[in-house]
Amino acid sequence: MSESRLYTDLAPWWPLLSPKEDYREEAAEYVRLLRGACPHAKTLLELGSGGGHNAFYMKPEFELTLVDLAPRMLEASKELNPECRHVAGDMRSIRLQSLFDAVFVHDAIMSMETLEDLERVIRTAHVHCKPGGCVLVAPDYFRETFRPYTHHGGSDGTGRALRYLEWAYDPDPDDDWYRTDFLFVLHLEDGTVQHEYERHKCTLFTEQKWMDLFDGVGFAVELLPLNIASSTLRVFIGTKNTE
Repeated sequence: MSESRLYTDLAPWWPLLSPKEDYREEAAEYVRLLRGACPHAKTLLELGSGGGHNAFYMKPEFELTLVDLAPRMLEASKELNPECRHVAGDMRSIRLQSLFDAVFVHDAIMSMETLEDLERVIRTAHVHCKPGGCVLVAPDYFRETFRPYTHHGGSDGTGRALRYLEWAYDPDPDDDWYRTDFLFVLHLEDGTVQHEYERHKCTLFTEQKWMDLFDGVGFAVELLPLNIASSTLRVFIGTKNTE
């Protein structure tokens, strides 16, 4: 898993690339699903929490512990969510010696390039989940649902602005990943313009491979659609086996 510039030197641009307001509706749906699976959940561990935009809308409902590998993303999240616990660590291997009512993994899961790494993340979630507790994992795509796409967007900040083009495609339908190319145009405070390019490799396993991993580590999960207009996303929601 290569280190992304989006989470290192370009991290200060994250709020303009992906404004926190864009997360409001989706985060509310995650809360609804978690409450449906674990009505009395109080503590929530988020693995791969990034800039903390989901956490911003989920923290009124849960006591959050946020884990991310990128120091600059953690710093951004600390500014946005100072009341939350932040821990630097790799979601494939971190062990906090604590149990939580619920574990949440958003689209950071897509950076797992091998089935072994994906299994390690699911096992990390299992290790930290209380017996009978719940898990929610939200992949962007499965092998069955992926279609090539292009997106564009961005926003303006104080004295600076960002626009981007995102192009996702699958070079080889017989393997387990797809590629996303990003082109960024950055308008800096001094009036100059900067162009940046980045390529991501994203996981693309079948739904059955995902289900087998959850079952193998001890989660009973199902795939449920997000109740959001125009969204085709489906997420894993389930409970940790008590046996």
